[in-house]
Amino acid sequence: MYDFMDMEHVPGAGAAIGAVILAAGKGTRMKSHRAKVLHGLFYRPMLMHVLDAVRDAGIRRSVVVVGHQKEAVAEALAEFPAVMVEQEEQRGTGHAVLCAEGACVGMERVLIICGDTPLIRPETLAAMLAQHGRERPAVSLMTTRLDEPFGYGRILRENGAVAAIVEEKDATEEQRRITEVNTGIYVVETEFLFHALARVGTDNSQGEMYLTDIVGIARAEGRAVLPYFHDRAGDVLGVNSRVELAQAEAELQMRRNRALMAEGVTMLRPESTRVAPGCVIGRDCVLHGGVSIEGESVLGAGCVIEQGVVLRDCILGDEVRVGANSVMFDRRIGDHLEIDPLSR
Repeated sequence: MYDFMDMEHVPGAGAAIGAVILAAGKGTRMKSHRAKVLHGLFYRPMLMHVLDAVRDAGIRRSVVVVGHQKEAVAEALAEFPAVMVEQEEQRGTGHAVLCAEGACVGMERVLIICGDTPLIRPETLAAMLAQHGRERPAVSLMTTRLDEPFGYGRILRENGAVAAIVEEKDATEEQRRITEVNTGIYVVETEFLFHALARVGTDNSQGEMYLTDIVGIARAEGRAVLPYFHDRAGDVLGVNSRVELAQAEAELQMRRNRALMAEGVTMLRPESTRVAPGCVIGRDCVLHGGVSIEGESVLGAGCVIEQGVVLRDCILGDEVRVGANSVMFDRRIGDHLEIDPLSR
């Protein structure tokens, strides 16, 4: 079992900026026996996409709050430099962050993000951190706009700052018409964060500690709460259902394919083409529809991969043609060769 909260081995323990990733929930809307953050998404558990984005945004110290299926989450994170802390009881997002207080020693400020936001881009997090560093509010809150904001906390602004977050059930009819919503991604000065969480109560319909309450506490103390607005809602909202999981899979697949096409790869039907992150595709390769290239496959220049081909851990030389509906695992193919259709 992972050694929880062994601070002598916390990676980057002296870092001024850290991240707390919330991954303790069950994800009941997924209708699954598996913890939501462990559902596979473009070749990796959902949680790993979030951790990668946090790391690529320049944060070297991550704390993962676990609870449901903590052993399985620990196993999935075995190779990732993060420390885990346990939320033994599910008592709300505020309580989850409070569980991480001991692991945040030495952090000047903390990025808080949920482990079910696999489409978040590192450049988005980096830009939010940069704005917070310039303005130095107590709290920065990422917001976005939705055409149909039902169910999300609405952002009330005052002179450009965040005055309050009003939840759907508490909103007036006028407030429900607001389309700017809370994404659940925060950057908070550490000293204020745990001072505020110590004051958050559970006097609400769920009997839980809401992280959003820190906004009201900051305002009451005359501290600034600034929004960081992100205009692509799909990047920053969580995956809560199998439908949203499929949509996230399609988005990550298309991001990968767009990058490959920008590097000189032709895809005849990119919406049906899957290329794993560890694969290398040479310039002027042509990938037909329904192609899946997995593992650590490497394709030389000018290869043609016909309809429905599956390649896993294969190395192809230059100008190789693989016939339709072939399936090859762990093969080495020399230059200028042609593989018949339906080969196995």
